[in-house]
Amino acid sequence: MWRPILLIAFIVAIFILAFVFGAGEKLGALREWIQSLGALGPAAFVGLYVLGVVAGIPGSALTVAAGGLFGSLLGVILVSLASTIGASFSFLIARYFARDAIAGWLSKREKIKKLDSMTEEHGVMMVAVLRLIPIFPFNLLNYGFGLTRIPFWTYVFWSWLCMLPGTVLYVVGVDAVIQLIIQRKVPWILFGVVAGVGVLLAVLVKFARGKIKEKGQGV
Repeated sequence: MWRPILLIAFIVAIFILAFVFGAGEKLGALREWIQSLGALGPAAFVGLYVLGVVAGIPGSALTVAAGGLFGSLLGVILVSLASTIGASFSFLIARYFARDAIAGWLSKREKIKKLDSMTEEHGVMMVAVLRLIPIFPFNLLNYGFGLTRIPFWTYVFWSWLCMLPGTVLYVVGVDAVIQLIIQRKVPWILFGVVAGVGVLLAVLVKFARGKIKEKGQGV
């Protein structure tokens, strides 16, 4: 659960710095500028995010930035779309275009070496579990799944669905703090969404762990 804790620490740091440096007006101006770009702003963001995922660059910074730049609804849509597209491209590259090179690269990583046997034994559940529980680095996992027997569209659907709670948690959480900074008023609805999704994510992770342990594969 270190990622939610890191998010909370990040949000608190933003809150403190905002009041120290008067960042509320600047953040509001930046959001207005992004909105003034029309479709170009979201399209550029998605393209940059997808390239980052394929290149193996962690997308956490862009995920957090989406909440501040686009707000909760559009931010969640863009991050969910971009992360799913990027994960899909990585999967296809590993399966059809650079299988031998990627297999050799990932074979040096002990955890990834177990991925094929885990998916062979547990099937779709393994895709869901590994998206909910960050055992493997996100970018490596995308390529690793491409080397397994998981059907492409099954992988895409379950990756999208199980990455969504984490996306909402990060994007809405940051948007809530940004609104608090800009408007000097607590957006209780957004904080309620963050709390609800955080509880849901904790329950899903616990359930996923239990299911895998029942089958004799501890994670």
